[in-house]
Amino acid sequence: MKFLKWFLIVLAVLVALFFFVGKPYMLKQTKKKSPEKTTTYNKGDLNLSVTYSSPFKKGRVIFGELVPYDAVWRTGANEPTTFSTATDIKIIDKDLPAGTYSIWTKPQREQWTIIFNKEVPEWGVTFMSGGTETSRNPSQDMVQVQVPVEKLPAPQESFTIDFEDGKPLYLRLFWDDTSVKVPINP
Repeated sequence: MKFLKWFLIVLAVLVALFFFVGKPYMLKQTKKKSPEKTTTYNKGDLNLSVTYSSPFKKGRVIFGELVPYDAVWRTGANEPTTFSTATDIKIIDKDLPAGTYSIWTKPQREQWTIIFNKEVPEWGVTFMSGGTETSRNPSQDMVQVQVPVEKLPAPQESFTIDFEDGKPLYLRLFWDDTSVKVPINP
């Protein structure tokens, strides 16, 4: 009985150390390699923001190798990318109510599937899978659209998300030699 008591105390201390020391340290270290970035768009009735972690190419082949084709990607590194809108909008022709969503993508050679999900999990992949499976819950998907791939004239070193003003407004994702644009309509 005494052994069980000490075992539980040691286990509780180890769990507390992980959550209060280990986990914050790990998050800080991953942000050094893939810094967190936020991009915003504020014009007229639109008030949009995207927060993501931006990994670097570092001489690697990105799409089709580091980021496999035909598999859902957390769209960046670390935590899932988040997209916030203060008003109801349309992604192409599909309604997306005001709120904050996680963005997931399924890259393919000719087109990407862009997924807006109601849940924002703590981390973008599951630890039990060794980082190969996303933490996305497909039953919480709000919008899925497909957009064509555009090839960039020169490789882009860091994964970048921004807004391209125009009619329509585009949410643009690009890295390596690949770019996709997601139309946003008020």
